[in-house]
Amino acid sequence: MDQENRMPLIGDKAPSFEAVTTQGPIKFPEDYAGKWVILFSHPADFTPVCTTEFMTFGSMIDEFKALNTELVGLSVDSIYSHIAWLRKIQELEWNGRKHINVTFPLIEDIRMEVANKYGMIQPGQSNTQAVRAVFVIDPNGVVRTILYYPLSTGRNFDEIKRIILALQKADADACATPADWRPGDDVIVPTAGSCGVAKERMDNQSENQYCLDWFMCFRKEAK
Repeated sequence: MDQENRMPLIGDKAPSFEAVTTQGPIKFPEDYAGKWVILFSHPADFTPVCTTEFMTFGSMIDEFKALNTELVGLSVDSIYSHIAWLRKIQELEWNGRKHINVTFPLIEDIRMEVANKYGMIQPGQSNTQAVRAVFVIDPNGVVRTILYYPLSTGRNFDEIKRIILALQKADADACATPADWRPGDDVIVPTAGSCGVAKERMDNQSENQYCLDWFMCFRKEAK
């Protein structure tokens, strides 16, 4: 693959682009400086799985905004197709959700320029549709998480939100989060970097910090 269009990796700067969207033109990621962003692609407008995803994301906009997180969608369909589809979504009811107004931008990418920059077109699946990719980008414009789902599988939106919460927790408190972590669960403190620190941690465990072994220590969090 051309190095210029190499798929970004975790820790890379998010590739820049300008695009037309259902909420007007955007310059990415510059327009989102200081905010977390979930940039996600979908295969096509007016498809059942995508429709359930947009109804779910649309119903969670305020939850993500409360986490200083913006949503940006993309598909290779035209802006007119996007508008017609989002208007139709407002008429549908599914899984207790109805009258969903999708107010986050949906990018028109007919030439697949953005999709190719982000590795969203995968020939093994389709040469004309973007797979269900999710990029979590931090306030400094750095890619922090990448998820890929096949065309047939809808995304887990609870997990996407949990990733934002876990990344924000790790950044704020210099810790890591264990398997299935949820806010209020114990967190993992950085592994001891010397024999002295390892011994001190094992010898001086407390009610708030405990170790299963020298390399695996946890800090209790307020529920």
